[in-house]
Amino acid sequence: MPIARWVLPGVIAAGALSLHESAASSRGTAIDTIELPPRAFVYRQAGEFSLAGRPVNAPQATITRSQPLRIMTRQVSAAEYQRCAAAGACRPNGSEPSRDLPAVNVSFEDATSYARWLSEETGVSWRLPTDEEWAFAAGSRFHDDALPVAASDDPSRRWLARYEREASGASFGRQPRRVGAFGANEFGVVDLSGNVWEWTNTCFSRRSLDRGDGSRAVVNCGVRVVEGQHRAYVTDFIRDASAGGCAAGTPPSNLGFRLVRDDATLAARLAARLCAYMASHWQGCDARAADETAWSGGF
Repeated sequence: MPIARWVLPGVIAAGALSLHESAASSRGTAIDTIELPPRAFVYRQAGEFSLAGRPVNAPQATITRSQPLRIMTRQVSAAEYQRCAAAGACRPNGSEPSRDLPAVNVSFEDATSYARWLSEETGVSWRLPTDEEWAFAAGSRFHDDALPVAASDDPSRRWLARYEREASGASFGRQPRRVGAFGANEFGVVDLSGNVWEWTNTCFSRRSLDRGDGSRAVVNCGVRVVEGQHRAYVTDFIRDASAGGCAAGTPPSNLGFRLVRDDATLAARLAARLCAYMASHWQGCDARAADETAWSGGF
């Protein structure tokens, strides 16, 4: 009986997760994902940074992730987005519902609406990645946005250097390419840094390094970080950055997205509630502690 008290909730939770995914597959929402194991990687923070009132490059640090990341192998397709629009959960974006092309002309708000809809459809928690998570998944496809310009009282020097670098990058045109056209990175994640930039959940910020840690910040969540051939900052309701709304940098050709999956969220909450059920029949399962742990993400 002691074994059943501790093992059964986890077994049932895992089975419930599997059933959710099977049901999602039967409804046509099966999604190809890849799990990236924990590793250390170099990351430069997003946002604008200053030191003594002068614009400077953002700090760069080596970050070690302790948990794996499960992310969509490819961007959300036009057909997948259309299903959300047909259900009335997403705004139509005017694209043909093709399975072979990524969904474009979508805003941050559209992407988060899709994530909510997909979470309800599958019973699994989906969300946009943070900029740090996107860089982790991108690996060698992530482009460092540090500029070879010394700190100066003249901000136009950095603006010009950024424009020249981004304008000299590869030009793939604006027409979206078929899924897989830009190949896969070393982890098997496809179409990174092509001609579709991807929304992240990270807010734009301006930070002062005068204290050394960048703790003095002005955060604007009306503007989000988008990643692709270069990092850019786009107002959250914009669908076509080339027509305006790009807060910094060369406007992205297209705006799309991919999501990350929080497997632990569903499994932990199921386990906690099953633990509560078990506690009502047997001793030894601290349902209150398990529930608090599950909702805080501690499982």
